[in-house]
This record gives sequence, structure tokens and C-alpha cells, in this order.
Amino acid sequence: MDRRLLEILACPICKGKLVYSQDEQELICRFDKLVYPIHDGIPVMLPDSTRPLIER
Repeated sequence: MDRRLLEILACPICKGKLVYSQDEQELICRFDKLVYPIHDGIPVMLPDSTRPLIER
């Protein structure tokens, strides 16, 4: 994921910073505890496409 893109992307729900998970190819909002998938290098930022964050 391009660092410049990651700097400007924000959670569409809370507008908070997102964390990139390279292993899972996901963007994580730690505040809302939501995960946004990345498909073919494109972040899917639709609220309906999220899943809950399950912390390990």
C-alpha cells in the first residue's frame, strides 16, 4: 500500500486514522474496531464491507 495514500485515508465512520495490515491486506480502525478489506490493491471503504476487529 502506498504510504501517501495511507496518510490521507480515514475511517468513513469516525474519520479516524487507519492502520495497514500487510499480512492480511486490510485497513484497521482501532477506534471503531472495524476492518476494511483491500481487494486487488484497492481499499474497499464502504461501511457495509467492514467486519468487526477480533484482536488476538
